[in-house]
Amino acid sequence: MSLTFEQIALCICALFLSILAPAQHLTWPHELGRAEQRHVERHGFEPIQSRGIETPPPFDSLRTAAEWEEVEALTIAWTSFPCIQKQIVAAAKQECNVIIFADNPSDVENYLTTSICGGALDLENIDIVDAEYNSIWIRDYGANTVYGSWNDNRILVDWKYNRPRPEDDIIPDVLGEAMGIDVYSTTAEPTDLMNTGGNWMSDGFGTAFASELVLDENDGGSTWWTDYPDHSESEIDQIVSDFHGVETYIKMPNLPFDGIHHIDMHMKLLDESTLLLAEYPEGVADGPQINANLEYILSNYTTRWGTPFDVIRIPSPPEQGFGGGYPDQNGWYLTYTNSVFVNNTVLLPTYYTEYDTTAIQIYQEALPGYEIVGIDCDNNGSAIISLSGAIHCITHTVGVEDPLMISHLPLPDTEDDQNEYPVEAYISHRSGITSATLHWSADLNGNWNSETMNPLDENGNWTASIPAHPQGTTLYYYVESVANSGKTGTRPMPAPEGWWSFQVFDPSVGMDEFAVSPLLSAFPNPAGAITCIPVDLDRGTQTELVLLNALGETVEVIQSGWLSAGSHKLFLHADRHSAGAYLLVLRTAQGGMWSQRLFVL
Repeated sequence: MSLTFEQIALCICALFLSILAPAQHLTWPHELGRAEQRHVERHGFEPIQSRGIETPPPFDSLRTAAEWEEVEALTIAWTSFPCIQKQIVAAAKQECNVIIFADNPSDVENYLTTSICGGALDLENIDIVDAEYNSIWIRDYGANTVYGSWNDNRILVDWKYNRPRPEDDIIPDVLGEAMGIDVYSTTAEPTDLMNTGGNWMSDGFGTAFASELVLDENDGGSTWWTDYPDHSESEIDQIVSDFHGVETYIKMPNLPFDGIHHIDMHMKLLDESTLLLAEYPEGVADGPQINANLEYILSNYTTRWGTPFDVIRIPSPPEQGFGGGYPDQNGWYLTYTNSVFVNNTVLLPTYYTEYDTTAIQIYQEALPGYEIVGIDCDNNGSAIISLSGAIHCITHTVGVEDPLMISHLPLPDTEDDQNEYPVEAYISHRSGITSATLHWSADLNGNWNSETMNPLDENGNWTASIPAHPQGTTLYYYVESVANSGKTGTRPMPAPEGWWSFQVFDPSVGMDEFAVSPLLSAFPNPAGAITCIPVDLDRGTQTELVLLNALGETVEVIQSGWLSAGSHKLFLHADRHSAGAYLLVLRTAQGGMWSQRLFVL
């Protein structure tokens, strides 16, 4: 008898667990497959017809929380990847409460408190809830935190789950009962909506992102296990508005090689103004469609301030070993965007060193002060990524009951050395705001200066200014606030270890006269696979970045064309070149040229 991939994967899981944790709950793969279809056809399933509160929340100022906001609890469903989950628990319990759904709580407790997989944990900040469920993919069937009155009246909002997994589908109700939070569900006509958490991203201010999967699964069609709700796109938008307070719902074409079509496999919002997107070599796998989707976003949508989104690219690695490669070569869908915020910590899926080093550095540069915790999703004998999911897919979070909101559009670099630099921030708490303070410094090794912020208007905006500084200065700053209740908060959340920064640059200095090269140090170097080449320009210019061999011959043009002012990350796939010494050369239209050595393994 031949076995499907999914059956083989489950058998491997079972063998692994028979050695380490025999009573572990097995999980279905992320994607619906033939093995699960045959199981349902043999055994059937009873879909949950009614659950939660099935009418729109009766509030006037609905707001869906963003993932980087304050987290009260992280949730997981304990299944056949216990070592990965134990690492998640170990890191998250330092930041918040961890709720573990388990069909055998004593086995979970024993696994956590024994030395296996990283050492024994105490059970502080850990709640193990006895529950039935079908799979590990709690991001997809879990509920999202919504505030009925902007930053008060916390509720949970859940959708119809797009899988024939009835026990998974009711986990939000179990969570709501455990935490004492009302759960509202889009399960009854005319507001029935099928959706999945991996295909949802909110900026916390009324904008959300998704792939067109949400249109496909609400078009009135059917699949082998269910009939889809029947809604036009405008009706879908209205349901999302009625349950989530989202007024701008951005939907992008599905990717051709991502079988589940969840945007968390290739995209992440790092804050209200920054998009992190997967990067592939030119023409490879989903790279062209991701690039097209990005152009669609930038051409049609803006941040909450009306400014273009900042974009950071992060390379997606190919699967290692025999039979591996990128998804268009049937390789696993390895992703670094499938991470999760847990207050001051980011849990990041990792795979192998050549790519992990670059990914971790990109996160550290994008999110100063956050602790980036890598969790191996490929090489630890428990390759969860083979089932089309990683850390974001197997976790969910619940926001705090009383968030202290601080939102700010980071200041851009400037040539102005004469006038103060106004810093504006939106600050809000359900009890009101007592005070706000702007902290700034020109030296991270020195002291922070403090400026009292004053209300700018009646809409929650506050302002203070950083004094003018000479050209050539880099300024760092963060915002702190105190609510009337006494609660305090900072943004960025890990401040003062975390901060925003901008440069005061000299416009009279030509490109050719830079004392510091705009071609920053490539990493990793020596390079064995992907190499990130940072370029930092004070002004936009035509550029060409090339790779020269030991004979001075151009072996690759890495970039050619216009680069705008600011920081850019360009990528070289070193494994395409023979081992040896090379030279990276950056040229500009003004005749400037900078170089650095690169060694390929």
